[in-house]
This record gives sequence, structure tokens and C-alpha cells, in this order.
Amino acid sequence: MSTAPRNKPTWKDVKLRMQELDRGALVELIQDLYAANKDTQVFLHARFSLADDVLRSYKETIDLWLWPDVFKQQNTSIAKAKKAVADYKKAVGQPAGFAELTVYFCERGVGFANDVGLQDGGYFAALVRMFEQAVLTTLALLQAQRAPLVARLHAAGKLEKNLGYGIGEQMDEILAGHGVVP
Repeated sequence: MSTAPRNKPTWKDVKLRMQELDRGALVELIQDLYAANKDTQVFLHARFSLADDVLRSYKETIDLWLWPDVFKQQNTSIAKAKKAVADYKKAVGQPAGFAELTVYFCERGVGFANDVGLQDGGYFAALVRMFEQAVLTTLALLQAQRAPLVARLHAAGKLEKNLGYGIGEQMDEILAGHGVVP
């Protein structure tokens, strides 16, 4: 059963066409997608746990966008760094890995801002939002997994106090509001 092409196809249209394919054609389609896009490769490697360190490529993306090489005139992009976290969640979604990436995001964002003396209210506001997500994600873990991440969040919050904008205080409030004390 084939449907006529439309101007704006949807997932439903793609799904209908995929149901017409046999197993070999589906594997070939996935192979083509794999070859066409690095993000798809990372996704599939993570989904099938093919890498020794599934988080590595996501952390590299976070580093690229949250700690760029200022001497090469590279820019930050909170949106692209957040996309790496979201992509991991879609690909694997393991709570411990997701918590690790959110905490890592905060550490790298705060570290870069502190290192270069960044003064960007939008950047800081995004860091605070990710910090809260990191706290919530971390608190959902078992105590043994939670403790080292909480310590890293406290360290990021202390470093953020050097930057102004009240960001360190906001992070302290988030921790206290969720019952997380040093």
C-alpha cells in the first residue's frame, strides 16, 4: 500500500513506507543513514553500546560549544551543547549517563566563563537552568551514584560565585531548595 507524496510528509508517511520494506531493505536504509550523518553514527553507537565510553562523543560536543578556542575566534553555543545532552537522552537515556552529562555541561560552562571572564547574562541563565536539571537528575539516582555528582555540582556553584550576576547564589538556592547541602 503506497501513499501519494505530499508537500509536507510526516513521520506517519515515512512509517507507512517503511512497513513496505523487508529486513534487508531496512538494514540498507539504516546503513545509508549511518553513512550520511555523523550524528546518526553517534546515536547508533550509543544506542547499541558499541563504544567503550558512550558519553565521550557527547562530552566532546559539549566541550566544543561550551569551551571553544577563543584564539581561533570560535563561539559558544548553549543550544548546540544542550542538543548533545538531549541527543544522548534519545539514544540511550540511562539516568546515570544523563546525570553525568548535565553535571559535565555545568562544569564546562562555568569553567569556561570563569577562565575567560565571560559576561553574558543569557549564557548564565542557561547554565542555571541546566544546573537545576542536573540537580533533579542527580537526585533521582541511587545514593552511591549521586554523591560524587552532588560534590561536583557544589564545586561548580562555588566557582560560579566568581562571575557575578548572582549565579552562584541562584545555584545555592537550587541546591538548598532540593535539600542538597554541602
